[in-house]
Amino acid sequence: MSDFPQNENREFQRRIYGLLAIITITLFALLTRAWYLQVVDGAYYRELSDNNRVRIVPTPSPRGLIYDRHGTLLISNDPSFSLYVVISDMPNPDRVLRRLADLIEMDREEMNRRVRLKKKKEDPYLPIKVKADLSMREVARVEGHRLDLPGVTIEPEFKRNAIYGPLAVHMLGYVGEVSKDQIGEGFYHPVQQGDIVGQYGIERSYDRFIRGTPGQKGIEVDALGHEIRTLKVIEPLRGKDIFLTLDLNLQKAAEEALGEKSGAIVVMDPRNGDLLAMVSRPAFDPNILSKGMTSEEWEALLADKRRPLMNRAIQGQYPPGSTFKIVLSAALLETKTASPSSHVECRGGLPFGDRVFRDWKKGGHGLVALHRAIVESCDVYFYEMGNRLGVDAISRFSHLLGLGRPTGVNLASERGGLIPSTEWKRRTRNEPWFPGETLSVSIGQGYVSVTPLQLATMINAVANKGVWYPPNLLKRIRDERSGTVEDITKKEGRRLPISVETLQFIQNALAGVVSEPSGTAHRSRSAVIPIAGKTGTAQVVALPREGKGRTLSPDLKDHAWFVAYAPVGDPQLSVVVLVEHGGHGGAAAAPLANAIIESYFRVDPVHMTGPALSSSFSEGSG
Repeated sequence: MSDFPQNENREFQRRIYGLLAIITITLFALLTRAWYLQVVDGAYYRELSDNNRVRIVPTPSPRGLIYDRHGTLLISNDPSFSLYVVISDMPNPDRVLRRLADLIEMDREEMNRRVRLKKKKEDPYLPIKVKADLSMREVARVEGHRLDLPGVTIEPEFKRNAIYGPLAVHMLGYVGEVSKDQIGEGFYHPVQQGDIVGQYGIERSYDRFIRGTPGQKGIEVDALGHEIRTLKVIEPLRGKDIFLTLDLNLQKAAEEALGEKSGAIVVMDPRNGDLLAMVSRPAFDPNILSKGMTSEEWEALLADKRRPLMNRAIQGQYPPGSTFKIVLSAALLETKTASPSSHVECRGGLPFGDRVFRDWKKGGHGLVALHRAIVESCDVYFYEMGNRLGVDAISRFSHLLGLGRPTGVNLASERGGLIPSTEWKRRTRNEPWFPGETLSVSIGQGYVSVTPLQLATMINAVANKGVWYPPNLLKRIRDERSGTVEDITKKEGRRLPISVETLQFIQNALAGVVSEPSGTAHRSRSAVIPIAGKTGTAQVVALPREGKGRTLSPDLKDHAWFVAYAPVGDPQLSVVVLVEHGGHGGAAAAPLANAIIESYFRVDPVHMTGPALSSSFSEGSG
């Protein structure tokens, strides 16, 4: 019994030692873990800690403003609110997003799609923009449930506002968030996900000037990602303002003239290539696209059979019809294939091979020389003379006058049209050129296709007696911060190897198209200003003679053209009008050009002064 206390004491000591060992091992493990976390993984966890406490939030830069040539504001920045989410701040993202979708009345699938597309695994704390331009009601509802929405913030921003809505939209364009593919392309460098960039038109072409430099805001946040206080701010730098060659009043006149008809109108200054107006119909509202569309809305816009996103002025490729006779006339006189007095007998058609190529005038024009052939648009004359020229000579003079290739206007996706030749057909179709095809080409049909802007540069070169100017869009750039203004140097015109005598002859004939009683645009002559021009009626489908005059479905009717300039003696304005499926150029297109030209010279009478104008007015008012 005397050993019992001693045994008990030894057992107690063993327990103490065991407990001390456990404590020692535990402390060692904790110290080892602490050392590992602080030394080995210290940088990683410090970053996580900072992200939970401090965030660097990018601050978008306001885009530069866009003005017309007279300083009238066209596109501005309006204050707005955008909603952002940080998924890593959400304990239950599914629940928060579902609640948020109800509050801002947004389709849940659309919200999930945006979050899924924009989430970046390498930066889990990057704010993702879910919706732009929130209404004040939506802002109030989100702020009222702030504690229930961890990871949700509302940021004040600027939204792009096209002041006149769809007016000039195909020239001005719209903005939107840069896509992952666009970041990789490098056109918008430097940008990052979420940045707003120009997606179309002027907004895209001059984005590098307009976009500006984004800033940063360092903020401290709580455990739910809500901002507690601002730590530092690097202010964004606003983009530069740009002044276009566009004339707002002329643009309005052109838009009003075309109305709801499908087609295009281009107005230029033939003296320097300034683009004064550009209309394409149908159009769309850029403010809707800049705000952001659902995937369903975007798909519906793309699927619209009227193709409102297509800029018909630079992307529409159409047979030029009888406006192409200007090219033929220059080629005939310059190659000496015909002289002004060379005659052709027009009896309403030209037999060629096993078919008859018809004239638009059933009874024919009789004995016709070049001046009258242009004024009355005699097809038979140009069939005969085009056959003498040959397609390759026609192709060469077409290219000289700017047809069949892009003009170089600084707008994306310009199309080049097509001017055929023997080499082109052999290369693309592995076929020889057939003589009968030249006859169709001679009146602007067959394989020939052009854009309205190409015809505008062509008529400019005729109006100014031989200088081809590339289209100009930009007049000057202004840095609002420094106040400096940079005038844009215009590209030099290209002197054409066409004699002044040839161009003068064509000018007189084009004046006769409007002023002479037999001219195809005589009914559209102006009482305000003398106009020179050429009508064109471009066939969409070929009809046999017995089918002429029958009622066609709207999408099979001829396209109507009119190319013009004014005043006759001192050209200051050129206008090209295309009315898709409008019928005859003299009836459907020429009156629209007349209205545009008259509006310009009525509004600004200074253009109607000078001896050249007064003398030409008495001559051309016929």
